Amino acid sequence: MVDYHAANQAYQYGPSSGGNGAGGGGSMGDYMAQEDDWDRDLLLDPAWEKQQRKTFTAWCNSHLRKAGTQIENIDEDFRDGLKLMLLLEVISGERLPKPERGKMRVHKINNVNKALDFIASKGVKLVSIGAEEIVDGNAKMTLGMIWTIILRFAIQDISVEETSAKEGLLLWCQRKTAPYKNVNVQNFHISWKDGLAFNALIHRHRPELIEYDKLRKDDPVTNLNNAFEVAEKYLDIPKMLDAEDIVGTLRPDEKAVMTYVSCFYHAFSGAQKAETAANRICKVLAVNQENEHLMEDYERLASDLLEWIRRTIPWLEDRVPQKTIQEMQQKLEDFRDYRRVHKPPKVQEKCQLEINFNTLQTKLRLSNRPAFMPSEGRMVSDINNGWQHLEQAEKGYEEWLLNEIRRLERLDHLAEKFRQKASIHEAWTDGKEAMLKHRDYETATLSDIKALIRKHEAFESDLAAHQDRVEQIAAIAQELNELDYYDSHNVNTRCQKICDQWDALGSLTHSRREALEKTEKQLETIDQLHLEYAKRAAPFNNWMESAMEDLQDMFIVHTIEEIEGLISAHDQFKSTLPDADREREAILAIHKEAQRIAESNHIKLSGSNPYTTVTPQIINSKWEKVQQLVPKRDHALLEEQSKQQSNEHLRRQFASQANVVGPWIQTKMEEIGRISIEMNGTLEDQLNHLKQYERSIVDYKPNLDLLEQQHQLIQEALIFDNKHTNYTMEHIRVGWEQLLTTIARTINEVENQILTRDAKGISQEQMQEFRASFNHFDKKQTGSMDSDDFRVLLISTGYSLGDAEFNRIMSVVDPNHSGLVTFQAFIDFMSRETTDTDTADQVIASFKVLAGDKNFITAEELRRELPPDQAEYCIARMAPYQGPDAAPGALDYKSFSTALYGESDL
Repeated sequence: MVDYHAANQAYQYGPSSGGNGAGGGGSMGDYMAQEDDWDRDLLLDPAWEKQQRKTFTAWCNSHLRKAGTQIENIDEDFRDGLKLMLLLEVISGERLPKPERGKMRVHKINNVNKALDFIASKGVKLVSIGAEEIVDGNAKMTLGMIWTIILRFAIQDISVEETSAKEGLLLWCQRKTAPYKNVNVQNFHISWKDGLAFNALIHRHRPELIEYDKLRKDDPVTNLNNAFEVAEKYLDIPKMLDAEDIVGTLRPDEKAVMTYVSCFYHAFSGAQKAETAANRICKVLAVNQENEHLMEDYERLASDLLEWIRRTIPWLEDRVPQKTIQEMQQKLEDFRDYRRVHKPPKVQEKCQLEINFNTLQTKLRLSNRPAFMPSEGRMVSDINNGWQHLEQAEKGYEEWLLNEIRRLERLDHLAEKFRQKASIHEAWTDGKEAMLKHRDYETATLSDIKALIRKHEAFESDLAAHQDRVEQIAAIAQELNELDYYDSHNVNTRCQKICDQWDALGSLTHSRREALEKTEKQLETIDQLHLEYAKRAAPFNNWMESAMEDLQDMFIVHTIEEIEGLISAHDQFKSTLPDADREREAILAIHKEAQRIAESNHIKLSGSNPYTTVTPQIINSKWEKVQQLVPKRDHALLEEQSKQQSNEHLRRQFASQANVVGPWIQTKMEEIGRISIEMNGTLEDQLNHLKQYERSIVDYKPNLDLLEQQHQLIQEALIFDNKHTNYTMEHIRVGWEQLLTTIARTINEVENQILTRDAKGISQEQMQEFRASFNHFDKKQTGSMDSDDFRVLLISTGYSLGDAEFNRIMSVVDPNHSGLVTFQAFIDFMSRETTDTDTADQVIASFKVLAGDKNFITAEELRRELPPDQAEYCIARMAPYQGPDAAPGALDYKSFSTALYGESDL
């Protein structure tokens, strides 16, 4: 028997002689049980068996030729175990036990067992494969054994992006062929039938060997033969498949195709270094692209919000009052729409903008990128300043509107009262100047003169009685001026005219009295009854006129107490009516007595009472008017009383709801504060709990909507105060907005902690330990601690701190020098101290691999090694390379990599 070790002493075995190395390898039993779908209880499909024989034979010969030998018949040439042991030595680079020289069956079985034991020592579980079956030339068992060897030494160690073996090989094929049209690798059988996938693999690594654009999907035989011939001629990959067999088979054998494809993987294994570098660059670029997108979103949202604030503030600061109640009420309605409709979405936008900014900064820290600095004027502080200016402008705006409405309401009331009193006075003065200027006394008899004197005295009494009304008119006009009534000019003109006329009447009255007194000695006693009638009728007439004024006087009240006061005053007035009626009857009796005496003495009266124009008909007419106005006044007061009772109901209804909603919001704010400090369970549990809590808060929104509806009714009813509650709608709105903002920020803090934990590989136990330590030293339970407490916390975790080291750490966790350290800053620091991140040097090294060790890289190389979008991303941002070895189109990848991490130089 020939010792093949002696026959092949010239061949030197070593790790480079084949396979993926000679390592012992881990256990492969589970993988083999899943991967090996070769059914030992059924006959092989004839087409598959043919493909396997050819492929496995070619694969074995591709390794045996290194030892200067080969096989012809796979199930015959391995029967004595010699070439089988030689094959294992070649592909593993290790020595097997010395084979036995004899040619007897027992020697062959012992040799095959030595080979099978070696396979088993590599972690391969051989199921139902025995040495006797190999020695007997069992084709099914022999093919199964060779497939097991191929899996262990050619496929198992393939690893691509955390996937290995078959899945890793498939992922490698998918990534390499992704840019090629008409290629879609999903498996190791049907996906390879048209031959384009084989050609794409070659073209991706050696584009000069394949004219891929000239291949046609409808000519699979040509495509397959082209790939097989190029692989054999230029890549030293023997032809392991027949194009006609693959095309003529409904489903090519998966093991044969996988075996052949694995040869391509190993042939191009030198390119894996470049692929690893490309993966690192893709990862870094993806992070940068996502961060730039978040930055653009922030800039856009910040600009929109600041523009809205800029437009809104002048509107809120415009405190120029309108002339009418209707115009001011429209401004009030516009402000209500702003608070109910326009502002709430902006509150959410501001909150979301802060959350997005915090999330972006967290992602930048986790990816070792410089902090994001928004463009000038768009910092979070700028937005907060603008928002504070907005709320400052908003503050007091509604109160100013309501005060203006009250002022205009009072102005309208005073103006109407002015017009009413002015009209009554003007009606009374009508003709008085002509009467006072009349020189009737010059041709009158003595009795007539005496009558004129008495008449004039009665007029003077009447004139004095009207002095109070003139003063009231002037006082109302003065008040309208002081309240800046918009029609003050006309009011002043009319008031001045009344005052001037009143002065003229006074002057004319004085002149007429002097003229009458000159002839006083010629007067005889005037009819005392007429005089008495005139003296009593004039005050009573004035009383009736005042009563009619009061009964028709407009009133405005805001509380039930005020209307009840008016009703009480009206009841007191009604109680005086019987006495007034008796006075009226007494006055009329005087008139009747004068007529009776004149008739009884046959005295012919010249006409009406010469001392007064107030006739019994006037007295009766005005008395009847007073009687009509009393029930109208009753009705108006009762209507106002009903309105004030309704307003009181609205106050109590709003107060009942507000006294529930207000404390509820306060309680929820306190609960959120406790939750943010306690934070029990995993971060995901905390996040789910917070989101459920947020949903429970959002579900409470209908209670606020109901309160808004009740507040709307109160505003429409012009109710300005509410003694039944300390909560205003503004308090409730602000509290609600703060509640939503606080729960959103708390959720964002937990989400950022999850981002930090996942990105830095922090375990849940570590995160809970961080939280427990932080809470223990957070003495005030505020979610942040001062520098002294933080120093104690660091010492408790094992840090030995000098002042310089502690100041360095504080500059990291408190870059704004606020004097406080948050929990997020603490875990960022702890994870950064214990976790490695990508660096600019690593990215530069990766680009150097893709560039083939050159100091520059070309656009063609970037497009070949990176996905299209990331390749174009780099090309658009890389500056031309300026070094002495620069070539046409050379790009500077070093400065680009440095810029990614915000460093000024390497």
